Amino acid sequence: MNKIESGDKLDFNNVLIRPKRSTLNSRREVDLTREFKFKYSSQIWNGIPIIAANMDSTGTFEVYKCLSTFSIVTALHKFYTIEDYVQFNETKPDPNLFMISTGINDDAISKLKAVFQVIQCNWICIDIANGYISRLVEFCQEVRKEFPDKIIVAGNVVTREIVEELILNGKVDIVKVGIGPGSACTTRLKTGVGMPQLSAVLECSDAAHGVGGHIISDGGITCPGDMAKAFGGGADFVMVGGRFAGHDENPGEIVEEANGKQYKMFHGMSSDKAQKTHYGKMNAYRASEGRVLKIPYKGSLYDTVNDYLGGLRSTCTYINAAKMKNMAKCTTFIRVSQQVNDLFASSSS
Repeated sequence: MNKIESGDKLDFNNVLIRPKRSTLNSRREVDLTREFKFKYSSQIWNGIPIIAANMDSTGTFEVYKCLSTFSIVTALHKFYTIEDYVQFNETKPDPNLFMISTGINDDAISKLKAVFQVIQCNWICIDIANGYISRLVEFCQEVRKEFPDKIIVAGNVVTREIVEELILNGKVDIVKVGIGPGSACTTRLKTGVGMPQLSAVLECSDAAHGVGGHIISDGGITCPGDMAKAFGGGADFVMVGGRFAGHDENPGEIVEEANGKQYKMFHGMSSDKAQKTHYGKMNAYRASEGRVLKIPYKGSLYDTVNDYLGGLRSTCTYINAAKMKNMAKCTTFIRVSQQVNDLFASSSS
């Protein structure tokens, strides 16, 4: 018998954050840095808990160069070679501020071993589209055994039971949460599978924190307010893809159209474009679950990051959260039918 789960499931655009009396009189009084200890790794991490997605447009060495100045993490995409990492290591990167990404294919652990022979890094991101397959938990166990002190991230999932499974049995420190919310993702259209991102964050953060783990909210960020809602909903880290694309620091040429508007290209990692670029073809048994998009050219990534950090500081002053770690306990959401007045949105620059 088919089942329909009752109760509303909400996305970021279904809510606003209720303001409350605040003793903070300036954004300067807000501390966005956090310190994390982990269930399995003995590492202690300090920084601003935002992560550039491990996509080939955003999880790059150039993006790392920018984001590391803010103590923000870059999840490097999994298609860099050992030679690439040798060259990257010559720049003396901070091992706390980038992740080595991997899939779960047969040679994944041997490649990880090879990477860690040429570069020091404290993070491993085990990234697959469908975090519900049994092989993911098995692979996470193998990675933990091989790299017992790394901060291990795994995903993607959107429900309580698999978050607990990955933490308790997969021995991961952080679970990546999000199926289909990304701007370049078509998983929900192709499969009908997913969960509105705010509800996923609320459910999965509660589950993770109950067993001593953490979560990353991955996807669905359209503006600084969405990022604030993710943190307010209990996310420990927020991962950003499309909003960190389209800048000077992202790969690809600037394309100027006849109307004078400038763009850079951005694509999902399950798109036909990505599959052909990195694997030479799209296998016949799969469907493309990603879009190829034209992103308006945005100039410097530094400016976008400062805009997002400024928005987060402002949120904190509205809810009396002097520190980033206090955002969840200071946040009350209210259901809304409309977030903004977009009367003149089409005429804005």
